[in-house]
Amino acid sequence: MAHLLSRRDLDFLLYEWLDITSLTTRERFSAHSRETFDGVLDLSAELAEKLFAPHNKAGDQHPPYVGDDGKVVLIDDVKPALDAYADADLIAAPFPADLGGLDLPMTISRASMAWFQAANPGTSSYALLTTANANLLVAHGTEEQIDTWVRPMLAGRYSGTMCLSEPQAGSSLADITTKARPVGDGTYRITGTKMWISAGEHELTDNIVHLVLAKAPGGGSGVKGISLFVVPKFLPDGTRNDVALVGLNHKMGNRGTTNTLLNFGDGTHRPDEGEPGAIGYLVGEEHRGLSYMFHMMNEARIGVGFLATAIGYAGYLASVDYAKVRTQGRSIVAAQRADQSGPSPIIEHADVKRMLLAQKSYVEGALALGLYSSRLVDIESTSDGDERDRAHTLLELLTPIAKAWPSRWCTEANNLAIQVHGGYGYTTEFDVEQCYRDNRLNPIHEGTNGIQGLDLLGRKVTMNGGAGLALLVETITATIDAAPADGEAAEFAAALRTAVDDLVATTAKLWTGADPTVALTNSSVYLQAAGHIVIAWMWLEQLLAVGDATGDFYDGKRAAARYFFRFELPSTGPQLELLRSLDQTTAETDPAWFTA
Repeated sequence: MAHLLSRRDLDFLLYEWLDITSLTTRERFSAHSRETFDGVLDLSAELAEKLFAPHNKAGDQHPPYVGDDGKVVLIDDVKPALDAYADADLIAAPFPADLGGLDLPMTISRASMAWFQAANPGTSSYALLTTANANLLVAHGTEEQIDTWVRPMLAGRYSGTMCLSEPQAGSSLADITTKARPVGDGTYRITGTKMWISAGEHELTDNIVHLVLAKAPGGGSGVKGISLFVVPKFLPDGTRNDVALVGLNHKMGNRGTTNTLLNFGDGTHRPDEGEPGAIGYLVGEEHRGLSYMFHMMNEARIGVGFLATAIGYAGYLASVDYAKVRTQGRSIVAAQRADQSGPSPIIEHADVKRMLLAQKSYVEGALALGLYSSRLVDIESTSDGDERDRAHTLLELLTPIAKAWPSRWCTEANNLAIQVHGGYGYTTEFDVEQCYRDNRLNPIHEGTNGIQGLDLLGRKVTMNGGAGLALLVETITATIDAAPADGEAAEFAAALRTAVDDLVATTAKLWTGADPTVALTNSSVYLQAAGHIVIAWMWLEQLLAVGDATGDFYDGKRAAARYFFRFELPSTGPQLELLRSLDQTTAETDPAWFTA
């Protein structure tokens, strides 16, 4: 790919908008400065371009397979890339210094990872999951577990996964059947099957640390019975644990990351003596496993939003490059010029500019939301009292949007990138078709977008008496009130105020005396409308940060904001009107009516 991300855009978002260097006044980040932040971003761009991007297409064309010896085989380029990533301390960077980390703000760490996600979604996912796994254990594990499992992960010697789904249960974790049996020595024996486990088996690291949800005795039915366990591929003494690869799932895109079906405790790797089952180590307390796992799930959901954004951004930049050099037809303006002697670059055509503006508004809006959410993580982790609580509450509300909106609309950006390329975009010779296939996974994994809609409307906007929604409205309103009294910014602020008021009224209508099954029927529509309103807020924030600055970069920001407010935000009106009607078309449709 000619370009992966825009460093100019990152600098604008981090320094001109978020003023991320202000975090260095906090004790945890006091060793850092803009110089260290830029150093991390420069290094990330260099490694991503030199070691990750070159094998992105090869990883897609030659996906992992199981060799004759039962081991997973990947192309040779993956391990050196991940080793270089670890050697640069990029896995450890956001962790505390006493664990070998750099106490790097999460905002910078996420911006760093975005380069690798844009360069190679498949290879970067191994590192992303390892970081999230380690974060969970730092938060909820014992000192011994941190020493045994986290430190090797931060050094790049071990990698990590999350094992939630099962073939029969999918996303319905209340229905998992994996069992955990205590054996009296502080360990448990894990038996069951886990499906869709990304990075679940490979030879890239010395060990794989699986975090496994299972039901221990005495927990009752449903999610209340779930506990969380560390179940490593190899035990601390080097013995192979009874974790067996059943097979690899063959994916439409994001093929470079192994996706596995794993059996725990089926006897494949069981020692000759001892209790049957894979050996597991309890994390935290019994029957609180799902609450612990949400630590990793929420981090992974924001990570998925960044992954979707990065892939969308790479496709957008590829389509801009193509549109500048591809000549075809005569634009309306060119046709009126007397000196027009040949075809115009397609970037001069109004409809091509429409598609490029749409992509720009999606990917740059999504990147702003991801970085804003990451800054909330930094604020929460380095403050106390009201400031911490407000950051936590706002982050809770924004997480389903930060996952779902980019995964829906940055995939649409990739769709438009193919369209800009025309027939060439539909061929494997050009990168944009792989971008689309890679990104199509993101509305599905880490909780489908439908689940995110249920979470947002059914839980997040109602929690603590609606405190999350009230705080979001207060925060957006502060941006609206900061807009100038006239000009485009005033126009857009007024439109956003109307949309926010509409969202509040709609939420009240849905939950005032309504049956929850009725209120939640169209939660995906609510998610889409709320997401568009949040992204419009991100664009108003950027527009205010631009101010009176001049130059092509700032004019491009103004154009993208104008596009989003005039082409995209108006769609929320009919969506919210539909929600207020409590329409039950989908709920009342009889499954028999789908019979051919």
